[in-house]
Amino acid sequence: MGEAVAGYLAAVGIRTKQRSMERVTFMESWRAKKLTGVLVTVTAAPGNAAARIEAFVVSNAPYAYGGYPDIDDLFHQQGRERDRKKREALLHQIQRLMHERVMHGPIFEPATLHGIGPRVEEAGVGLNPTLYFTSPWEDMRLRVSK
Repeated sequence: MGEAVAGYLAAVGIRTKQRSMERVTFMESWRAKKLTGVLVTVTAAPGNAAARIEAFVVSNAPYAYGGYPDIDDLFHQQGRERDRKKREALLHQIQRLMHERVMHGPIFEPATLHGIGPRVEEAGVGLNPTLYFTSPWEDMRLRVSK
């Protein structure tokens, strides 16, 4: 994926140098804020919007490089909020500010394959409630033709 991103950036005149790292070294360097430039990362960490914002957006988060005091305040406010709708509104406000300030450049959308149709007896979608994709493929069953 890093090679593809470097190629896309080069196509619009942005030169980059790709540096691959072992996962442990990369994660330690990222948390220690030793990496500079464009970081191409993907996370599959479970959680809701608040969990993702806490890890990647709040100023003192393990994977955030910088931040904004007003967003930090909104995050802490939503954490104390007991009303579900008010908390949701605060999280939407944080996400809107993140978008307006271009805090991240989303370049990756996971595309997953699903087997759905009249020949599929059990698709596997939702068998594991913690996954957004079908899992595993061997759990998918086709209908037996008669």
